[in-house]
Amino acid sequence: MAFPVGPDGGAHLVPVRLLRHRRFNYGVRSPAPAALASPGMCFDSDSLPPIPVLSGAAVSHDDLVLTAADGAELAAFRAVPDGPPAAGVVVLPDVRGLYRFYEELALRFAERGYAAVAIDYFGRTAGVAKRGDDFEYMPHVQQTTPEQVQADVGAAVADLRELGCTAIFTVGFCFGARNSWLAAASGHGLAGAVGFYGFPTERNGIRGPAERAAELEAPILALQAGADQNITQDLNDAFEAALTAAGVDHELVVYDGAPHSFFDRKQEQFAQDSEDAWTRTLAFIDRLK
Repeated sequence: MAFPVGPDGGAHLVPVRLLRHRRFNYGVRSPAPAALASPGMCFDSDSLPPIPVLSGAAVSHDDLVLTAADGAELAAFRAVPDGPPAAGVVVLPDVRGLYRFYEELALRFAERGYAAVAIDYFGRTAGVAKRGDDFEYMPHVQQTTPEQVQADVGAAVADLRELGCTAIFTVGFCFGARNSWLAAASGHGLAGAVGFYGFPTERNGIRGPAERAAELEAPILALQAGADQNITQDLNDAFEAALTAAGVDHELVVYDGAPHSFFDRKQEQFAQDSEDAWTRTLAFIDRLK
């Protein structure tokens, strides 16, 4: 199959198949390939989001250096539509920080009318220059704190507000998914928070979004992988129960048999799950913007 490419060299169209799904939770435990929950790299360096390029969409993009509230600089990538944005999206990458996959994802949001800023996490320890595929990210991941990540999110939120966005969402993956949900408890004034295969509970003594459910100030969308070896159904159930008990508007979906990082053009076996997850993400944003 030929895949169209946008003017930026963007993501390509993937084949899809009929999806079976259920609201909230339909996961089952099943054997899985080695999962890369956290730590671990979610996508190959040449992976792309499994989202069709909208040919003819007028967008612009820029590499940025933002300044967080603590004075730290961070690299970011901004993509905006030609015209007033329908809403703003902060994209939180996986443990590897900002790289092409997430720049492409920002472009896909912009093609659909949303301003998007994808952020990096490692400005304090690795600087703001572009990095190669051989970047040793884990020593930098280990030096991050939840407070620093939220300061970086806050810088992206501020940038989007300067563009005129009144409704702002976070969309994160793996390490970024957990921090996306936590952003809803961090005073950013979000309209909603989306996470793909994020760790939802306490980890290494740090409370997760499940433990902080009563502090969440925005609706939550959780898109979890049923064959994730590290993020088990018990953890998803605990997250679901905590959100329900706290009265948080939410939807938690577990994709049966899908591995961690299934949202990848290379994962053609899980194309229907990717299509459904993307559709749910756009519907969530459209409902709450």
